[in-house]
Amino acid sequence: MAILETRALNKRFGGLHVTNNVDLALEPGEVHCLIGPNGAGKSTLFRLVLGEHLPSSGQILFDGEDITAFKPFQRIRRGMSVKFQVPGIFKALSVRQNLEIAMQHHYEPAHLVAEIGRLLDFLKLAPDADRLAGNLSHGQKQWLEIGMAVSLKPKLLLLDEPTAGMSPEETHATGEMVQRLNADGMTVLAVEHDMAFVRQVAQKVTVLHLGQVFAQGTVDEIVADERVAAIYLGQVAETAHA
Repeated sequence: MAILETRALNKRFGGLHVTNNVDLALEPGEVHCLIGPNGAGKSTLFRLVLGEHLPSSGQILFDGEDITAFKPFQRIRRGMSVKFQVPGIFKALSVRQNLEIAMQHHYEPAHLVAEIGRLLDFLKLAPDADRLAGNLSHGQKQWLEIGMAVSLKPKLLLLDEPTAGMSPEETHATGEMVQRLNADGMTVLAVEHDMAFVRQVAQKVTVLHLGQVFAQGTVDEIVADERVAAIYLGQVAETAHA
């Protein structure tokens, strides 16, 4: 059974049809990347899954339960967690304090310190544990928010352009983190533009175009699909007439 499934999902904003009959299924333990040109509807679909938008029609199922009408906090309680593109960290607090706030209601006090230490090592932030989060580099801020999202040990981790603004080295390190989380059994859905990251982590890729599922498959299948290359180059019309 799919851990996340959308069925004929539609979202309209006035006369604009942003998400158009999207069928998507994530298997448990899968890293699934959602790609597409700007304006393809990726962010809207992401927010529909999270519950920030309610669909105009269609269904969303999570772990076999219909969550179409659930609010975001209800989805998070059932095992979703999210890291947005812009880090939502507490800049005036230390790295350690940020993690403590995220984790304090989910661990016994006797285990909290050890769990924070384990997460700091995983995030490559142990040397910076007592630095103010606002003084971290951009990439480190992204890692800290990933840490805050995964500290709840969700069934499904949602990542919104997790490598935006990162150097190639930081992007690769982020990919390694996602691979380790996945090796521990976490399912991941990532909206991403960086194809190096997609190649590194994705087991399945869905391409959106004009709000619709344009193609699905492995990374190799998607990269080899000339139609996908065409929409990224803005040559759909020429390809159709060729």
